[in-house]
Amino acid sequence: MDKIIIRDLEVFANHGVNEEENTLGQKFIISAEFDVDLQRAGKEDNITKTINYGELCRDIKHFSENHTYRLIEALAENLSCFLLRKYTRIKQLEIEVKKPWAPIHMSLDYVSVVVTRGWHLAFLGLGSNLGDSRMFLEDAVAMLEADKNCEVLKVSDWIWTRPYGYVEQNDFLNGCLSLRTIYNPHELLKMLHKIENSMKREREFKWGPRTLDMDILFYDDIILNKKELIIPHPDMKNRDFVLKPMNQIAPYIMHPVYQKTIKEMLQEYLAAHPETSENE
Repeated sequence: MDKIIIRDLEVFANHGVNEEENTLGQKFIISAEFDVDLQRAGKEDNITKTINYGELCRDIKHFSENHTYRLIEALAENLSCFLLRKYTRIKQLEIEVKKPWAPIHMSLDYVSVVVTRGWHLAFLGLGSNLGDSRMFLEDAVAMLEADKNCEVLKVSDWIWTRPYGYVEQNDFLNGCLSLRTIYNPHELLKMLHKIENSMKREREFKWGPRTLDMDILFYDDIILNKKELIIPHPDMKNRDFVLKPMNQIAPYIMHPVYQKTIKEMLQEYLAAHPETSENE
């Protein structure tokens, strides 16, 4: 990946645990590397196809000098998110914040922290079978679009499907969407639960009726197996209400465990369940 690199930009700002650091201020040195596609800018010699690094430096300086944090970790984190949100061409960045005047009463050049942050591609499954299901799903999409750390890319059609697992309940309205996000998987899950709770989602029993259900299906190509979160979402290959809408928006995305595309998984599902083929 191409890079834009800024080395040792000096700012005078008010970050620190001690009160005098917040009031008197001190010098910080910030370096950054930005993963950006520079091919068109290079071929066309066109500044609109790249990022103006003079503007980047001014934004880093202005942000650092106009915010106050106790920790340089917090400065690096918040500065990274600010830059990712403002400069959409940046795919990933690395920020180093150096503190040469750290009050540790020893001789040293500096202490520093380095963070790497970027945009990630996630796919979500959505479902509802209580109340105004279409409204719940569309409101959930709107809440994702309103979140400054997310960008909704594609939304599938909403499709009616029979309930899965516990069948003595209303049919579900289901769909999938893709989005770019700065959140890590656990942060994204927490945000989805917040949206569900705003729709008065209740978890009475597994596969039960719900106003809104939101699941992380894929997150980049990671494989995660934790008690609270499994990615890719388990049992996906047996769920037409996931495979059908996913096939609309990302038929050729590769499942990192099965090493099959969504299109291939759907074809296998339909071959094993011919009674559903007429709905395709």
